[in-house]
Amino acid sequence: MTTTATEVRVPDIGAFEDVPIIEVHVKPGDQVNEEDPLITLESDKATMDIPAPQSGQVVDIGVKVGDEVSTGSLVLTLDPGDGAVAAPPTLVEQQEPDVPAPAPPAQAPAAAVTPRPDVQAAVPVHAGEPQGAPGPARDFTGVHASPSVRRTARELDVDLTAVTGTGPKGRITKDDLLGHLRGPAPASPAAAAPATGTGIPEIPAQDFAQFGPVEIQPLSRIKKRSGPHLHRSWLNVPHVTHNDDADITVLDAYRKELDTAARSDGYRVTLLAFLMKASVSGLKQFPECNSSLSPEKDSLIVKGYYHVGVAVETPDGLVVPVIRDVDRKGITELSKELGAVSARARDGKLAVADLQGGTFTISSLGGIGGTGFTPIVNAPEVAILGVVRSAIKPVWDGSEFTPRLMLPLSLSYDHRVIDGALAARFVRHLCYVLEDPRRLIL
Repeated sequence: MTTTATEVRVPDIGAFEDVPIIEVHVKPGDQVNEEDPLITLESDKATMDIPAPQSGQVVDIGVKVGDEVSTGSLVLTLDPGDGAVAAPPTLVEQQEPDVPAPAPPAQAPAAAVTPRPDVQAAVPVHAGEPQGAPGPARDFTGVHASPSVRRTARELDVDLTAVTGTGPKGRITKDDLLGHLRGPAPASPAAAAPATGTGIPEIPAQDFAQFGPVEIQPLSRIKKRSGPHLHRSWLNVPHVTHNDDADITVLDAYRKELDTAARSDGYRVTLLAFLMKASVSGLKQFPECNSSLSPEKDSLIVKGYYHVGVAVETPDGLVVPVIRDVDRKGITELSKELGAVSARARDGKLAVADLQGGTFTISSLGGIGGTGFTPIVNAPEVAILGVVRSAIKPVWDGSEFTPRLMLPLSLSYDHRVIDGALAARFVRHLCYVLEDPRRLIL
């Protein structure tokens, strides 16, 4: 009996559009059951599997790894056949033919066994813990793997934090899980070093456990995602940093007045709101600093809007929410919005839209200290302002030294777009505006 092939499309995935495919689990001719994962998508916020809506045989696949899909995009065609198919082999069953049965261990005299420090375990087994005893459910928080891989790892009691991912951005694939179950392959002296894609040799791996106790602490999800972005920016952008000091003696006195009044209304007025307004004044004066280099690297995309990203410290690492239309908001409105956004960031409740669209970024370490630093440009932006703690310094006024509150400013910039003279003028303009808060309304 002839059956009609069914088109399988991406179901409703909410407001997400153009979500990249990071894994395709099937190929033409494969038999699948209902709810078996067909492809895995990864947005900025989550990883999701697209399951089979029914059992059948894969006829044709219309996507590949790296394609971007949205709700309704065609994934593949499926021949329903005569009904349900046999369940596909598990990962354990897939690996069994390649794993020979272990031979019984040879009995050796106890006296002949000598511990070797060069092969000691990286994480020692605690005394009193039964070997092989089942433990609690695995916590894979921060691990970069699709839901199907996570589910299989839990079923097989595999610790995903011990599996090395070879997929994009270090993602753990099904093959990585299989390879971990099979164990390491015999070392080959002729094996070539893995390509990094940057042309820069990797730092050689070391067994730190041979020098003393170590503890493996997986990176948080934020650091895993921001690390490659920072690395890419550092490799692609010729960074230069310009430093200057702004006299904020008058401004800080005014800020404290506003902050005292704001406390009764449940919010704070910090220096950051003034820095954002001053930055917009500088961006309007020097539009190149509010631009991005075109993909062809032969022109500038100058933006007519002023969305300022603000680096916020959270328990899992730094995030950069974007405050939109800073040029249209006053100090009070900005202060309230900064407080609300910072709270959402610390609670992990930022939406994707909160992190997009920035034209300039401010990274402030004023609450911690320092005398200056080199922030990494948040590409494709072309400049980022770093701020540290202000300090009282003696300043010569023409006749004597007077104590003034000085704020160190560090502007890192893309030297392909901004030259040293422009950077110096931009920072000098910031200093000029910050010296007198009345200049912020000009």
